[in-house]
Amino acid sequence: MARHHTGRQYLISCIGSFHGRSYGSVSLTASKARYHEGFGPLLPGVLHSPYGEEAGRYIRDVIFHRLAPATEVAAIVVEPVLGEGGYVVPPPSFLQDLRAICDEHGILLVTDEVQSGMGRTGRMWASQHAGVTPDIVLAGKGIASGMPLGAMIARADLMTWPMGAHGSTYGGNPVACAAALATIDLIEGELAANAEHMGQVVLDALGDLAGRQPLLRDVRGLGLMIGVEFEDPEVADAVEVACFRRGLLVLRAGDAAIRIAPPLVINREQVTTGLRIFEEACLDVARVGPAAFRRAVGSHEAGPETPETA
Repeated sequence: MARHHTGRQYLISCIGSFHGRSYGSVSLTASKARYHEGFGPLLPGVLHSPYGEEAGRYIRDVIFHRLAPATEVAAIVVEPVLGEGGYVVPPPSFLQDLRAICDEHGILLVTDEVQSGMGRTGRMWASQHAGVTPDIVLAGKGIASGMPLGAMIARADLMTWPMGAHGSTYGGNPVACAAALATIDLIEGELAANAEHMGQVVLDALGDLAGRQPLLRDVRGLGLMIGVEFEDPEVADAVEVACFRRGLLVLRAGDAAIRIAPPLVINREQVTTGLRIFEEACLDVARVGPAAFRRAVGSHEAGPETPETA
C-alpha cells in the first residue's frame, strides 16, 4: 500500500525489530540474523535505522544524506514498543520525531502493533502513549483472542488501489471477524484498564525484586507488556526454564531479556502467584547457577515461534 500510494520505492525499519516471516515482512525484520539465513536475496529497497532516540538523527544524517533521498522513501515501519528485540520502551519523543520526519517529507508512518496493540499496554494502541497517530496500523494475534486474524488499518484516502490489485484468500473470515468484534468490545469496556492496572502492579513488584535480586539488571514495560533484563543470555534462558518447571510461561526476548505478557484478563490472585513463581525461579538460578539448566535449554535460541515455545 505504501509503495502504491506514494509511488516511492524505499522502506525504513529499525534494528531489533520483528515484523514477520513472509518475504516482505522478514526483509523488514532485523532482530536475529537467523531469520534471514537461507532466504536471500531479500526484498530490495529496505533500509534499517537504530531503534530509539537516535533514530531520527540517523534517518536524517545517514539514510537521507547517504543512502536514499527522502523523496524516494515510501514508509517508515516501526514497533511502538520493541517486541522480539527485547520489550524496549522508547521515550515518547522517538515516535514523535518519526511522525515529524514523515510529515515533512510526505512519508507514511506505519506502526506494527501486532504485539503491542489491542489493549496490551493499557491503551488500544501503544502509539497512543506518545500521542502519535500513524497513517497505517498493523494488528494481529490479540485482535481475535486466538482466532486466526490480522488487520491492516489505514486512512481512507490511502485505500486507493483499484479493484483486484490486492486480495487475500482467507481475508474477512466471518467467524474470526465475529471473535474480533467481541474482543474489541471487551478491551474497550474493561480489559485495557485491567492491563494498565495489573501491569503497574507487576512492574512495581518486579522493581522491588530487582532491588534485592542482583540477577535482574532492568525492569521496563507498559501495561502488561513487560521486559526483565538479565546479565547475559544464559541467565535469561535459565530463568525461563526454571519458570516453566514451576508452571509459569515466560519467553526470551532480545539478547538477555525475558518478556512477561500475561492475558489481559489476569486478576490480582494470578498476578501474585506468577510473581511468587518468578522470584522462586530467579532464586533457584542464583543458587545453583545457569549451567544447571543448560541441558533443558539445549542449542536453540529463544524466539517467538520456536518449537520449544510455540
